[in-house]
Amino acid sequence: MDSTAATPQTPATPAVPMAVSDQQNTALLDDTLTFLTASTPTNAGPQGRTEVERWAAVLAASDRPGLAKIKQELSQLSDLLADAKTPAHDIAEILASLGAETAKVAEEAGGDYAAPLANLSKQLIKAGNTLSK
Repeated sequence: MDSTAATPQTPATPAVPMAVSDQQNTALLDDTLTFLTASTPTNAGPQGRTEVERWAAVLAASDRPGLAKIKQELSQLSDLLADAKTPAHDIAEILASLGAETAKVAEEAGGDYAAPLANLSKQLIKAGNTLSK
């Protein structure tokens, strides 16, 4: 290849919004609650990052207002979980903050999502408290 030739570029993948049904949202909530009940961040292993990635993908597709801070904190949590040397206190702080933000969303959600989101909030705060001990 000639050194003056243009470098081939991969075309950008178009961003297509992901449609998430109520049934899928319910299943994701159920899966996450089961995961948080069965494990703590210290023994979550790769499944913890998988849960974070699943939520990040769903929330990225949402146009609902008030999720920006949760999206940002999920990204931070993913980064922290990727590094095995991350202090437990740092993860605990993010989990507690996610719990508080989830509680706010639960209050506004109403309907079938209010109770599971409130439960998720409590589980996130509990996981943060467990980790900070």
